[in-house]
Amino acid sequence: MLRRRLLLEWLPVVLWAGLIFWFSAQPDLRVSSQNDIDFVVRKAGHMGVFGVLAILLWRAISAASIRRPMLWSWVLAALYAVSDEFHQSFTGGRHPSPIDVGIDSVGAFFGLAALTAWQIWRTRRRYSSPST
Repeated sequence: MLRRRLLLEWLPVVLWAGLIFWFSAQPDLRVSSQNDIDFVVRKAGHMGVFGVLAILLWRAISAASIRRPMLWSWVLAALYAVSDEFHQSFTGGRHPSPIDVGIDSVGAFFGLAALTAWQIWRTRRRYSSPST
């Protein structure tokens, strides 16, 4: 039963990491012909997908009862960002960028910060609502 539960917790992480891997294998991911818009959308996309990855990692790590799940989920997301940039070095039309690793890591941090804010809001709401 425990193995099945852990598998269900880690499956979304693996699937999401696979989606990131697939996008990194695409030679051209332009979303707009205008360079400024394309740049902003792609970098926001980097932040968003790594924010989601960090939250999924937090969920799986928390279920495994590992200490400091926020820290570990951020570290693992940042390490995956490094491996993602390395992977891009093998894709034609793409190149690895330490700046993208930073953007991905900041996205993971913001995802976890949003998760923390949501948890605080939910806890305060639970304890401040009148009993019925």
